[in-house]
Amino acid sequence: MTQHSRDLSRRRLLFGGAAVGAATLLTACTSNETPAASTQTKAAGDSAGNNAPGKKVVIGFSAPAADHGWMGAIHANAKAQAAAYSDVEFKEVDGGSNSEAQRSTLGTLIAQKPDIIVVLPHDGKEVNAVALQAMQAGIPIVNLDRAFPDALASRLVIKGDNYGMGVSAGHFIGKQLKAKGIANPVIGEIAGLEIPLTVERSAGFAAALATYGFKVNNRRSAEFTSDSGQREAAQLLQALPKIDAVWNHDDDQGIGVLAAIKQANRSEFFMVGGAGSKLAIDAIKADNTVLKATVTYNPSMASSAVSLARLIAQGRGLGDLTELQVPKEVTLASETITKENASSYDKLGF
Repeated sequence: MTQHSRDLSRRRLLFGGAAVGAATLLTACTSNETPAASTQTKAAGDSAGNNAPGKKVVIGFSAPAADHGWMGAIHANAKAQAAAYSDVEFKEVDGGSNSEAQRSTLGTLIAQKPDIIVVLPHDGKEVNAVALQAMQAGIPIVNLDRAFPDALASRLVIKGDNYGMGVSAGHFIGKQLKAKGIANPVIGEIAGLEIPLTVERSAGFAAALATYGFKVNNRRSAEFTSDSGQREAAQLLQALPKIDAVWNHDDDQGIGVLAAIKQANRSEFFMVGGAGSKLAIDAIKADNTVLKATVTYNPSMASSAVSLARLIAQGRGLGDLTELQVPKEVTLASETITKENASSYDKLGF
């Protein structure tokens, strides 16, 4: 695809493009420390002309503080992907520990007038107004992971398939229980923070389980951290003296969940994790804990967000698509990692 003229209107940059669902474009939670070297990037020069140098662009970036491994990988991947391009200047601002802090630093970034900004909000609803401010100022927003409620608040949304993540976990658990001949299973669920993406995950999980005639017997809410996972798992185990299966939404909090299970000396059930961390993948391969699978929600999406932001700011489309603009929405598929296929996912573990 040839590069478009550089004088494309701001309106096309801000609002152009069609939606793409359940696809991984450009690049398809974990230890509690940010991995230093294992970032997931796409090297320049390996796709249909999109990586050929274009006009110099400034990409702003804002995401919550890296308080767990998945978020740490988001920051590392975004920075490393920007560094892969000679035509990108990367400006990251501190997203802080809450929406108020993020709104403040985003306001400062907007005043600096970058060409485009990638934003993973603490909470889409609470940061929506600032994203709208940027769009109205002619600065396109790439909304990463946690969606803004207002469609006008972003040029592009790139996220994991939260509902599909729950569906994948539900089908794995449902099939395993049916194969075991368990008619009325006791199923536990350890969710993450009660934000929209978590609600979507639980809805997908419940819908998939229902196709087998199953339901969740006890649901707890953790906070995507190891400590909160251990706390909520301990309460779940105490509430349910017998369990057949558990879905834990996040591999970061899964570290604490597994610690609580070991402390309680429980092993009568199997567990599915969420995100696809290196620790989880290794545990699944070793097959020496209750963790038998995890469903992916990979922070490589930050790498893709930066790559797509670059193309939007340069007025370019995706080399393998016919359309002249980058799509309006990209949703990454959620895949199930088991002992049988875990080795194939080693490179995506974080």
